[in-house]
Amino acid sequence: MSESAAAFPPIASYQADPDSVARVLLLYSGGLDTSVMLHWIQERYGAEVVTLTVNLGQPGEDWDFVAAKAADLGAVASLVVDARREFAAEYVLPAIQANALYGGGYPLFTALGRPLIAKLAVEAARANNCDTIAHGCTGKGNDQVRIEATVATLGPELGVIAPVREWQMGREEELAYARRHGIALSGGTEAPPYSIDDNLWGRSSEGRSIEDLGAAPPDDVFQLVTLPEQAPDQSESVRIGFEAGAPISLDGESLELVALIDRLSELGCRHGVGIVDHIEDRIVGLKVRDLYEVPAAAILLPAHRELEKLVSTSHQNEFKAGLDQRWAWIAYSGLWYEPLRADIEAYMRSANQLVSGEVTVKLYKGSAVITTRSSPNALYDEALASFGASGGEFSQNASPGFIELFSLQSRMAYRVRAARAGEEGAG
Repeated sequence: MSESAAAFPPIASYQADPDSVARVLLLYSGGLDTSVMLHWIQERYGAEVVTLTVNLGQPGEDWDFVAAKAADLGAVASLVVDARREFAAEYVLPAIQANALYGGGYPLFTALGRPLIAKLAVEAARANNCDTIAHGCTGKGNDQVRIEATVATLGPELGVIAPVREWQMGREEELAYARRHGIALSGGTEAPPYSIDDNLWGRSSEGRSIEDLGAAPPDDVFQLVTLPEQAPDQSESVRIGFEAGAPISLDGESLELVALIDRLSELGCRHGVGIVDHIEDRIVGLKVRDLYEVPAAAILLPAHRELEKLVSTSHQNEFKAGLDQRWAWIAYSGLWYEPLRADIEAYMRSANQLVSGEVTVKLYKGSAVITTRSSPNALYDEALASFGASGGEFSQNASPGFIELFSLQSRMAYRVRAARAGEEGAG
């Protein structure tokens, strides 16, 4: 057993027994942390390492290079899984149908990706005879909760190790370790300015100068979305088609969901749409500032919500808003296999059955404004909506009776309280 492992004895049943670790499935990105981790696991545990890299639509990645780097560092197998379609259909789509924003601003892109990555890790660990899963999360973040809760649920026979929680290495120590062991530093020796995570649904940046709440976000944070003041001077509109709550087309062209999200992301990036400066309550109790670039989500979520509002009754809209928030909290918290999530989604699917139609969104210098909406299932009658209209199922002459009954309890309560106040004043 290593000194580091001895210093952190397991306090959870799913934590790996260091003496029993023989073959490890490492979630591998190819960056400094996981590359050092790959070597460190072999050195400290004497274990074989299989790496798993998951493509969720991260832009600019060379997956062949990542796999080759893992092999060069001693991985007995280096796996790359393209999970974009599964991610879009099974994770992002329910989030769209739930209008999912955590804390009013975060569209959950990292939170949605982690349970899928952990599920794929369990499958790969079993297929490759691994006894342990390793990840690169720290002890201060949400992702450790999301990954470990999923592994403990789906693969209770597997152990988990989190080297970053154990080794107590800072950036300089990691660089020194990499140099000492001949680990290639593809990103150079300078510490990256921010901690970045991304997939097809969005990008986050945190740390360093972002932590200064008294300062505006540095311009160099935004590597995905054009700064609004630098966006084109001409607006651009996009017409989004929905069927049963799922986006299916842009400007009349049918698109598979991954392609549709990619296309909207390009449009949003061009027009400066989707920059979010967010103070977030983490699962572990910390408050952090995150800067998000979420162009596709910033267009799709309001469009879906607007169409849903058009076809649903006021009672449905009010009720579902509360469920939307609860679904977002469950997803954010990494409780993907909590039965309540499935229960809520059953309602979501039912509520979205009639959410079909089209919504037009105008994009201009950071704004995404809905300009038109239509649905064959709309609970909207243009003739009745016009000022002064009366007839059919709506009679203006019935309004006085409605007003008297609707306000009855409020009027009675007002009189009771006014009388009580008068008696207390006279006393």
